[in-house]
Amino acid sequence: MESINPNNIASLRIAAHTLRAINHPLRQRLMITIEANKNAMDVTSIYNKLNLEQSVVSQHLAILRQSNFVTTKRNGKSISYSVDHKQVNKIINISEQFR
Repeated sequence: MESINPNNIASLRIAAHTLRAINHPLRQRLMITIEANKNAMDVTSIYNKLNLEQSVVSQHLAILRQSNFVTTKRNGKSISYSVDHKQVNKIINISEQFR
């Protein structure tokens, strides 16, 4: 059995942060909305579609971006968001080990 050391604790914190990012109903809705719209949307399109405040959408997208669940692409002044399927699949594969 591996002992708990500072490196393990740091890894656990990162894992917990990543799981918390995806375990939020609004963030899940954001990802579903982006995916349903050909997997590329800007903030304005997202908050208009979901009828939410721009600041709320931006805050939640930032959390998803920090956890690598969405990627960004700049188009002039606009930033498009896309779901990072590799990260989603990685989390699904890891979680299946705990079933």
